[in-house]
Formats: sequence, C-alpha cells, structure tokens
Amino acid sequence: MKVQKPTLKRELGLFELILSGIGTILGAGIYVLLGKAAGLAGDAVWLSFLFASVVAALTGISYMELTSMYPKASAEYIYVKKAFGSRSAFVIGLLVILGLIIANSTVALGFAGYFSVLFNTPIIPTAIVLIMIFSLVLFIGVKQSVQIVVFMTIIEVGGLLLTIFIGLPYIGSVNYFEIRNISGIFEASTLVFFAFLGFEDIVKLSQETKDPEKNIPKALILSIMITVVLYILVAISAVSILGYEALSTSSAPLADVASVALGSDMFLVMSIVALFSTANTSLLMMLGGSRILYGIAESGSLPHVFSRIHPKRQTPWAAILAITLFSILFLFIGDITVVANISNFMIFIIFFVVNISLIRLRYREPDVKRPFKSPINIGRFAVLPALGAISTVFLFSHLSIEVMIYGSILLIAGVIISLFSNHNT
Repeated sequence: MKVQKPTLKRELGLFELILSGIGTILGAGIYVLLGKAAGLAGDAVWLSFLFASVVAALTGISYMELTSMYPKASAEYIYVKKAFGSRSAFVIGLLVILGLIIANSTVALGFAGYFSVLFNTPIIPTAIVLIMIFSLVLFIGVKQSVQIVVFMTIIEVGGLLLTIFIGLPYIGSVNYFEIRNISGIFEASTLVFFAFLGFEDIVKLSQETKDPEKNIPKALILSIMITVVLYILVAISAVSILGYEALSTSSAPLADVASVALGSDMFLVMSIVALFSTANTSLLMMLGGSRILYGIAESGSLPHVFSRIHPKRQTPWAAILAITLFSILFLFIGDITVVANISNFMIFIIFFVVNISLIRLRYREPDVKRPFKSPINIGRFAVLPALGAISTVFLFSHLSIEVMIYGSILLIAGVIISLFSNHNT
C-alpha cells in the first residue's frame, strides 16, 4: 500500500491573511526608521511614505495576478521560473530567502535591544532565544503561528493608533509640505520602503490558505491600503509633536513621541509595544522564509531535505530548522539602517523581476486562468506592472554606494551558486 506524502494544511481564511499581512508590514520599519527618514525628508516625511506605498501597491498588483495564476508557497520562484526559466528563478529565490534571513536577524537584534533596556539582559543570547522560541511555534503549526501573529498585530496597531490619537491636539503645528530638498524625499522613500516589506510574504501562505486564488489577492491589497493610512497618519502625528529635527536624533521615535505628549511613563508603554512589534515581524519573516525554502526544495532546485513535512504537524520542519540556524548565524550583522537598505537592495531587484515576469507571461502564457487580472492594459501589455518596474528602479538608484557594494556581493554569490546547482528546465 502506497503511503500518502504529507502536505501543507489549508487552515487560513481572508481575515487571518489580512492580519498576517498587516502584522508583517508593520514592525521595525515604522517603530525604528521613522526618525531617520524624518531627518532626510523633513516635516514632509509623510510624502515619503506615500510614494513608497505607491511603489509597493503597483508591485502588489502584479503579485495579485501572479498568485491567482500560480498559488504556490514558492511564490516569486515559480513566477520567474515560468517567465524566464529555472536559473533566473533560482537566483531570485536565493535573494528572497537571504533577504528574509538578514532582515529577521536584524529585527531580532532590535527586539533584544529593547528587551535589554527594559530588563538588562544580554543582547545576542536574547535574540537567539527569540528565534528559537519562534522556530518551535512554527513547527507546532501555521494556525497557531498566525493566532500569535493576530494577537501581536492588535497590540502593534494599538500603539500606532495611540500615536495618531495623541497627535490630534498638535495638528497644524508644522508645515507638512515643507521639503528640505526633493532628493531627501526620495532617499527617505527608499529607506522607509523597508517598512512596507512583508505584503509579498502573504503569497507564500498560498498552499495553507482556503480558496487562495481569491483570498490571497484580496488580502494583499487590503493589507497595503490599511498600513499606508496608518503610516501616513503616524508620520503626521510624530512631526506635529516633535518636529523632524528632534525625530531625526531619536533611536526610539514613537516612544519619545508618546513621552513628550503624555509623560515619561508612556516611554515604557511604547517600548513594550515596540517589543511586540519587532517580535511579530521576526515571527512572520521566519514563516515566509521557511515557506519559500520549502517551495524551492519541493521543485527540485534545492536539496529535497528542505521539502520534508512533519507527518503529524504538517509543517515544513526541515526548512524551519534551516531558517532558524542561518538567522542565528547572521545575528552579528549590526546597523539596522544599513541592513534595512541591504534588504531593500534585494527586494528592489526581486520586485523589478516580478513585474517584468507578469508582463512576459501575458505573452508567453496568455491562456492561463487569471482569477485576478491587473487593470489598465494596452492589448496584452500590462501598464501598472510596467510602472511598478520603473518605480523600483527609481528607488534603487537612491541607495548608497556602501549598500550597493554589499548587495552586489550577495547577488554575485547567488549567481555563482546557481551555476553549480541543478535546475529543472
């Protein structure tokens, strides 16, 4: 009698997907990078968030169509493979995995830093413990993981709503259209783009979602819409209370905003909220990373061991273990601004390739069923994905030379690894 191979369990509905998307997008970006972005853009920093959100939304529309065509956990890998072949897909898949690992390590260190301030604990061991705890949560089950995400997301959103609320009496205290220089707006947009990363991880839950062809696209666009409104309102509130000069020198901008408006006790409250926020981001990055590693291994382009599923828990335990170990290994990366932009370097390349993959597939596979189709087309040519590709190149051009060097080294490493790997054509 043939033993049936374990498969991922479909347990997630639209509501859980939306909260997962919001939980992944919110996090270290808004709680840590807002101050640095204000230093670049001035009191008009909200415009930087708006522009970054437009770029994210344009690419999100491409993800919506592609995931409705191929609802697989390997996401970007399968899209690029269909459009440009296995070797290009393999490089993109490696960039996605590596980007999630590096960002997760940095966010875990950010959590440990907040935890150390509050409880005087050592940073590296605290970060290791956080990652190991979340690896156990992911092993237990995706349903349990998302339930924890829902809980922490509610706390995250609560912290942002509090920031918006306490800023209401200060509205009008600064000129929200005062731009230090136009390049600063776009440099800040490039930095805060990190704050929007995560919406694309929703598609990695396709094989664990009920009716993914419909629910994944809906969750994508709703997650982006909700978070951009929160980000813009928080940015306006923060500069209204502190002004961009004070924000730019703060390492805990939202905690300082709450402290100035409501008293020093609120610094502790917002720091605790930031703990939940960074922890939530870490858990969801590990969830997304393990799923795409599983998906690529399942396709045969990485060792099959990473596609192993636990027969009882129905979770990809080997992929979870690999993401855990490599996240711990990269804990010594350091500066969150540099690492955020290294992640951005990789994600700009990934988003560019995803957008042009959709355009190519409109001609290469025109008959594939598309439950969702990007609007505004000229014949088969998709206009919005083209704008998405152009806008990612524009933000990419505003990265620093240092980040370009680090990112190029990682990209070249991925290409070299792909040359020595087996691919299914």
